[in-house]
Amino acid sequence: MSGDTAITLPPLVEPAAELTKEEVARYSRHLIIPDVGMDGQKRLKNAKVLVVGAGGLGSPALLYLAAAGVGTLGIVEFDEVDESNLHRQIIHGQSDLGRSKGESARDSIAEVNPYVRVNLHETHLTSENALDVFRDYDLILDGTDNFATRYLVNDAAVLQGKPYVWGSIFRFEGQASVFWDEHGPNYRDLYPEPPPPGMVPSCAEGGVLGVLCASIGSIMVNEAIKLITGIGETLLGRLMIYDALEMSYKTVKIRKDPDADPITELIDYEAFCGVVSDDAQQAAVNSTITPQELKDKFDRDEKFELVDVREPHEYEIVKIDGSTLIPKDRILSGEALAELPQDRQIVLHCKSGGRSAEALAALHKAGFSDAVHVGGGVLGWANQVDTSLPTY
Repeated sequence: MSGDTAITLPPLVEPAAELTKEEVARYSRHLIIPDVGMDGQKRLKNAKVLVVGAGGLGSPALLYLAAAGVGTLGIVEFDEVDESNLHRQIIHGQSDLGRSKGESARDSIAEVNPYVRVNLHETHLTSENALDVFRDYDLILDGTDNFATRYLVNDAAVLQGKPYVWGSIFRFEGQASVFWDEHGPNYRDLYPEPPPPGMVPSCAEGGVLGVLCASIGSIMVNEAIKLITGIGETLLGRLMIYDALEMSYKTVKIRKDPDADPITELIDYEAFCGVVSDDAQQAAVNSTITPQELKDKFDRDEKFELVDVREPHEYEIVKIDGSTLIPKDRILSGEALAELPQDRQIVLHCKSGGRSAEALAALHKAGFSDAVHVGGGVLGWANQVDTSLPTY
């Protein structure tokens, strides 16, 4: 990609043979837009779109793709609906708690548009199955929240020559773009390497404003409609950044890296992204205790120091009685080491075990050789030991 010339793309999908009388009535507000018209709506009817994830971004994306008349929707989703999902995952409701997210999403889509066919792929997307899952779709929407799956989606799309729309959200900021290796950049041109493990918190650790999902999800659907029908200028070659607090949008150009290694196969993406650093994994070996073992320590009245390495706003939501809050970054920087007692064992915990493993590695290096951490963190404690505590 060179210069500032916009990339003009042909329509992605051929038009369906016809619209029924009912479909004409349903899509009439689309049909009277000259740029869409009968031709564009027939292309939407003929389109097969795969959405990876029926969570924060997948929820509005699936509802609006269905409402727009996309004929076939695929959903990759293995999770169940949890109460903490409902403030942003609007495709699910109170009566869906504990249900498969895929089935819940399918039922909501049927309410929005009974003319849409839904294919459920209730599985983890992996290097072994991604190419098979992608094969029958024209376009992929990636609404996942982890780097391993993002690189997997990108590489599988590149290998099959398919475009995909990508979105990402965190707290008050969202990003979106279109990647299509045959016509412009792919995700690796934007992010050649994943961030170091523990560097970028997930939404589960850092939170997300619920309505941000609607803002970014609707932009993703807008891009999908433009790609399918061949209208407008897509975000291919541009990264759109949205700040909900400032209410500002800006776009940054993305160019193809001419020196990038070609993508020739799918790899082990968990290893590539190092979800937890090698040091943390090593530290956790033989230095991890269960929530029940922590309770046993309390019951035996052992002398130990329980340190919570989460952030202050998380500590306010739920905490284990007797714990001291020392956020992980203060331990990793060495700033908090002087505050730790030398005369008793240090026991670390976080929300679910990832951050405490990183802090544990730092403590071991600093000479606290008998320090341990709680696998499963405060969520494990709340689910297994003190079920009166809230989870988040």
